[in-house]
Amino acid sequence: MPSRLLPTICALSLVLGAAGCVSSKAGDVYSRDEARRVMTFREGVLVGIKEVRLEGTKSAVGAGAGAVVGGVAGSAVGQGKGSVVAAVLGAVAGGVAGAAAEEGLTREKALELTVRLDNGESLIIVQGIGDDKFKEGERVRVVNSSGTMRVTH
Repeated sequence: MPSRLLPTICALSLVLGAAGCVSSKAGDVYSRDEARRVMTFREGVLVGIKEVRLEGTKSAVGAGAGAVVGGVAGSAVGQGKGSVVAAVLGAVAGGVAGAAAEEGLTREKALELTVRLDNGESLIIVQGIGDDKFKEGERVRVVNSSGTMRVTH
């Protein structure tokens, strides 16, 4: 295996691995920190459901991995003549492409849920799509866990 191929494979693995580490924003998924904590809830009726998108993550991982891949690829251009310039240009282009790839890979569909609480107050909560299937007109709970709200059955 060529010595220049190994860093490229490692960087690509890093980008794909980071995309798999994104935590879920679905209403039926709780973080480990929420276990065994007191949560409050209010009840109401689901009066609106709209499908929306949550933007993807924008960390330095995608840009950094893309820059490594682009730099390695660029350094191979020119066979030693001008390879430094090509490596820098490749790193910049790779960084931009890596950041865009990370954002695109981690983007997800979500729901905007409008709930009219029993006290007459209305709330809109956006959460990822999980196993809960919602229908307008059904009774739901709005769970508050230290300021993080979610809609559940």
